[in-house]
Amino acid sequence: MWNRSCNWQIIIRRLDLKTCGTRIFQRWMSNENSSRSNKFAALWGNGDYGRLGHGGLESQWRPAICSAFRDQSLRAISCGGAHTLFLTESGRVFATGLNDFGQLGISENKSYSLGPVEVSGLQKEIALISAGYYHSCAITVDGELYMWGKNSNGQLGLGKRSAEVVPLPTRVDCLDGITIKMVALGSEHSMAVTDRGEALSWGIGDSGRLGHDHDSGILGFFKSTSEYTPRLIKNLEGIKVKNAAAGLLHSACIDENGSVFVFGESAVDKVGFGKVNNATAQFMISELPYSEEVACGGYHTCVLTRSGELYTWGSNENGCLGIGSTDVFDLPERVQGPFLKSPVTKVSCGWKHTAAISVHTMPGIYILAFEHRMLLIRHSNGHFGPVIGPAPPCPVEEGNIFTWGWGGSHGTFSEDGHSSGGQLGHGSDVDYIKPTMVMFEGNVKALQISCGFNHTGAILECT
Repeated sequence: MWNRSCNWQIIIRRLDLKTCGTRIFQRWMSNENSSRSNKFAALWGNGDYGRLGHGGLESQWRPAICSAFRDQSLRAISCGGAHTLFLTESGRVFATGLNDFGQLGISENKSYSLGPVEVSGLQKEIALISAGYYHSCAITVDGELYMWGKNSNGQLGLGKRSAEVVPLPTRVDCLDGITIKMVALGSEHSMAVTDRGEALSWGIGDSGRLGHDHDSGILGFFKSTSEYTPRLIKNLEGIKVKNAAAGLLHSACIDENGSVFVFGESAVDKVGFGKVNNATAQFMISELPYSEEVACGGYHTCVLTRSGELYTWGSNENGCLGIGSTDVFDLPERVQGPFLKSPVTKVSCGWKHTAAISVHTMPGIYILAFEHRMLLIRHSNGHFGPVIGPAPPCPVEEGNIFTWGWGGSHGTFSEDGHSSGGQLGHGSDVDYIKPTMVMFEGNVKALQISCGFNHTGAILECT
């Protein structure tokens, strides 16, 4: 049971793997005088290789608490291909799941871990983490970047002579003197933003996902599409970038003016630009309002605007766009449903599923919507607008998690606990084409959400 010093208890519901019903978690008690915070992780979806950190291989079709952190408070979670990273409030990093390319960053030589183990060799306090498909990274509080895992296409940024597998965190020395503000890892490429707003990319460059103009060689083939060290995206030079995302074959950035840029051949094809000669060029999407956050999935993209609206476009085979159908959208389409009345504050994309956090408020209640602490007010007509002037008290109702898209196994529900799905957290592995709330028992609010290939994790707090 997770509780505060006031002995508040929460109960989270999870699926009984044999009866497909619900059962109550074991209650974890703590002393009333304990100063322990109550930020914890819940994970669900495919349990192969221990990626959920629950100590076994079973899949979870509803959220299940990661009990390994009962004695620690968590700050962040990042779900990768088949592994998961955790960041504690004290700045320590833990990892669980598949380790075939060293993506867990542990000194012990094993192919996977069923539960979280501390990442080796990180001597400084860590501020941010990110998990890619087979590689991982961490940013220290002073902006140094450490990377580990698969490096066959230079995605770790350690240079062309670096090993193809780097099992322990290694500092990206070529960034010496450069402060990294954020990083995003894709399938086999990486993106970063410096404290000066410069956008860097490296790794495999097929499909133009790095945003670099590669010269063509004989017969029109690219001489090289991979970058083995971080490289400035020169077409964005002079543009101050504040947010970046990396997907399977495409990437995206948002600048200080709220404009969204996408690059990669698949991304270009899916935003209405049609066939273009230069697949490595960046394209600004003019159809979007002022944007704050972007997320890239396998073949789809989501953008969160300043006013809390969510827009999405791209492939929609399993309903991952959340627009009520499986039709492909080449231009940004607003996700409606529950988000017409409640603003979205966080979004994450998996391969073919999507998750978002929405804050529900009553008319006239102020909320803090984004990390830059912009204030919004919900009017009686349900619309949101910015607040100018001194901020009143800000009572906020719980942040709810919504998921949609690929459920996992084409709707074939497995009762033996070994289904490849469940990443939506709705008690089955069927697809959902509209945002649907993930149900919890007890008063909890979501602080962060992260989608992996076919699993999902969240940082929660009891209220």
